[in-house]
Amino acid sequence: MKQLRVEADQPYTVHIGSGVFDLFADAYRPLLDAADRIVVIADERVAELHLQYLMGFLADWDIRVMTVPAGENAKSVETFMACHSFLLSENCSRNSLLLAFGGGATGDVAGFVASTFMRGIPFIQLPTTILAHDSAVGGKTAINHELGKNMIGTFYQPKAVLYDSKLLTTLPPGEIRSGMAEVIKHAFISNEEWLAELLSIRDFADISQEDLNRHLEKGIAVKAAIVEEDEFEGGVRKYLNFGHTLAHALEGHLGYGKITHGEAVVLGMSYALLLSGHEKLDEFIRWSNANGYPLHLLREIQFEALLPYMKKDKKSSRGALNFVLLEQTGKPFVEKVEELHASKAYGKLVLQIGEVI
Repeated sequence: MKQLRVEADQPYTVHIGSGVFDLFADAYRPLLDAADRIVVIADERVAELHLQYLMGFLADWDIRVMTVPAGENAKSVETFMACHSFLLSENCSRNSLLLAFGGGATGDVAGFVASTFMRGIPFIQLPTTILAHDSAVGGKTAINHELGKNMIGTFYQPKAVLYDSKLLTTLPPGEIRSGMAEVIKHAFISNEEWLAELLSIRDFADISQEDLNRHLEKGIAVKAAIVEEDEFEGGVRKYLNFGHTLAHALEGHLGYGKITHGEAVVLGMSYALLLSGHEKLDEFIRWSNANGYPLHLLREIQFEALLPYMKKDKKSSRGALNFVLLEQTGKPFVEKVEELHASKAYGKLVLQIGEVI
């Protein structure tokens, strides 16, 4: 078992490895014993696969369970309010504890619920996807609005993150593909050698559990270091949004859940690499194609359809388009890009994808 400390305003530990749920009866027993109610908010698909496994570690406590829709469909006002109604119906109080059991979307909505129920109750992140190695760390919580992704939310740190890598063995190929996008994002903004190792992978099925755990640990370490420096996204934390300006626009345009977040991020990183003039663009396009990312969507969607969403991006100001770019691998920066230049770059990327693949 590995562990990383996140030195946020309220510090906590991320535990990674098979069997981390043993910590409920050990390091986190005082937290659970102090709660008057313990509620698990679980992704309905994850609950079918793994809820019984989780409950085996929680046998010493009376646990209430609420399931929410799988994936991005969970991040709605309706689900958010349904969670609050459930907590109220179960007589939860300020002394209650939430456990968020699922992927990034479940963690986002459950964290938002925890941050707002009776003005804030403690919660623990129990991520079950590769993608959630990013979203479960750092304290960002949110739900979506039809006009923009993650537009309604808070900064609210968990009490702990327990990342049982055993649960990753049941992930479908699409979820693996989605999660590895955030892994390689962390490499792009931090480390040339690690990036080269990831770009050499042409089939995610070839990654051993040991290597996957190692990549996840590196990604979490990058995220934790940035969060410690800039917890509330006033500066360098924006670098974690590399690829996300176009990605969020794609998700909004297509409809949340129609494309996975990681797939959208890969398309967004391709665009950001072109805007950056980065030498790895062609290699990244080939990597993306080999691993099944939907590059063809950029040929099918007009830039003008995405522009309104990019103008509403949280990094934007007064309608200007702001992107996280790379001076070189490991050296991100935020740059304002004029609409005309952004449009021409999008067209150039579409042509370049056609030439490379």
